[in-house]
Amino acid sequence: MYSGTGIYSIPEASRLISVPTRDIRRWLFGYHYRKTPGDAASRVDMAPLWTHELADEQFDEDVIGFRDLVELRFIRKFTQHGVSLRVIRRCLTTASDLFGVSHPMSLPRFKTDGRTIYAEALHEELQENSLVDLRDRQSVFKEIITPSLYDGLEYDQKQQQASRWFPAGRKSPIVIDPARQFGAPIIDATGTPTNVLYQAYMAEGSDTKALSATSRVYDVPSKVVAAAIRFEENLKRTVH
Repeated sequence: MYSGTGIYSIPEASRLISVPTRDIRRWLFGYHYRKTPGDAASRVDMAPLWTHELADEQFDEDVIGFRDLVELRFIRKFTQHGVSLRVIRRCLTTASDLFGVSHPMSLPRFKTDGRTIYAEALHEELQENSLVDLRDRQSVFKEIITPSLYDGLEYDQKQQQASRWFPAGRKSPIVIDPARQFGAPIIDATGTPTNVLYQAYMAEGSDTKALSATSRVYDVPSKVVAAAIRFEENLKRTVH
């Protein structure tokens, strides 16, 4: 039913893209604040940046899809460079209307057209806030949209949307493919989930013999098992 969509809990998504769970929830589920502390009448509700892929489905916990995951990587870059959510929201709205998609930042076309979209959003911000330094803010786009931001992404040629992601780079055997294993990280050649290999390795004693045993049982080369172990250990160190 969800083949091609992928299913990720918020903590899972947080580990995969190194974005705090609090930020993911604010960006994809909305939030509110009070202009005047303690004054309920001053409450301001902020809508999600976009409607996530699984918004209409019923799950026991909040979950998001693969395209949400990829898009969040781009949002993180913008926020890391000090771009306000107001500007990001305007960029998303303009790009969505222009490209006719719900997740525009991860599209190859955003590399070029995004510069104009971003500049327009900044001009709107300038009209409302004279403190915005337009020249400095415009130069930020070059720092955000770099070739490395698109490294590891594989695109569907017809829809021009991200279809797979190699989180450790294209030379790594590990891929996140929403059409396989519900989007869990797997070994591309065999489809074996990396967490399965890691758990087997740990159960066998987490040493050289355990590596060989896991390789033999799952018919996966030792060097690939080692890559899966490194990948999983890195995820466990990413705590938000």
